[in-house]
Amino acid sequence: MTTQQIKFPQLVQDYFLRRLVQQRGASNRTVESYRDTFRLLFGFVEQRTGRPASALHLADLDAPLVLDFLEHLENDRGNTARTRNARLAAIHSFMRYVALRDPASLPITARVLAIPAKRFDRPVLGYLTREQVAAILAAPNRATWSGHRDAVLFTTAYNTGARVSELTGLKVRDVLLDRETAVHLHGKGRKQRAIPLWKNTATELRGWLNRISPAPDAAVFPNRAGAPLTRSGVQDRLNRAVAAAEQHCPSLHGQHISPHTLRHSTAMHLLQSGTDLAVIALWLGHSNPAVTHQYLDPLFDGDAPEPETALSWNQVSAFGSPWTVSSLVDRQLILPGSADRRNGYGIDTTSVHR
Repeated sequence: MTTQQIKFPQLVQDYFLRRLVQQRGASNRTVESYRDTFRLLFGFVEQRTGRPASALHLADLDAPLVLDFLEHLENDRGNTARTRNARLAAIHSFMRYVALRDPASLPITARVLAIPAKRFDRPVLGYLTREQVAAILAAPNRATWSGHRDAVLFTTAYNTGARVSELTGLKVRDVLLDRETAVHLHGKGRKQRAIPLWKNTATELRGWLNRISPAPDAAVFPNRAGAPLTRSGVQDRLNRAVAAAEQHCPSLHGQHISPHTLRHSTAMHLLQSGTDLAVIALWLGHSNPAVTHQYLDPLFDGDAPEPETALSWNQVSAFGSPWTVSSLVDRQLILPGSADRRNGYGIDTTSVHR
């Protein structure tokens, strides 16, 4: 009897097609993330051993090699500990599946599964002031096709607090601009939420949709080829906007700003306006309001919330579960703070009240 009774290529294929897709019903983003992990792993193994993925055996992926791969990610590719842990989680998931499919491989899988996630410092969340956000939103050249797209993209990102994956996955059918103005976002874990749009955001989107394909499945923010913008594409366009905005807002100089920075800025501006953490958790699509507590630490360096504009947990829980941001807005429970009325790019929810 051989140590490995099931061929390694068969294990990989069954893991992706049977385990992830059929049994677990994993989302496309999860499958893509795990696929990228194995693509990097197989490339590393081929460079190390000279054998392509089709010629590998499970024994080739023992703990020492996996540890070398994780070190390669951090030292050679410049990945953070968080990314390293995400890659390790994908490998762990595969090894748990192999342990069930091929018990003879337990010695190998047990050693790999014993590799721990790496601990890392969690920095205080960075966010932008309203003036900095306004400078970035005004930076793209709206006279050009790409500049118009970028301006609408950043405005939508700030309005909704959406993740970059939610923005790049936004379809024309997800944008509601008739009686109600909102966007349907498809978040992590296949969770969906509807976020109301401010008047200026709805106006921007109306004008932009006239310049792209009206097909329901068409991407709202495409590249020149008509395909959805990639994560790196969004970052590149944001870098260009920040560089242009620095001329009018010097405080942006030297800051590392990512699409997630806009998401944090939305959350902080909502919090500074007195919105309850439970509503912010709903707005951002957090699975648990406790995750949103990370925004409390930097709050005390900025404006304190105004008690008369705050939305309490009891007010939110009174509407039962699941909640929708739109229902809270309809009942005028998300209220603007005084700072919002002074800034057209503040968290101004009065524009969505009907």
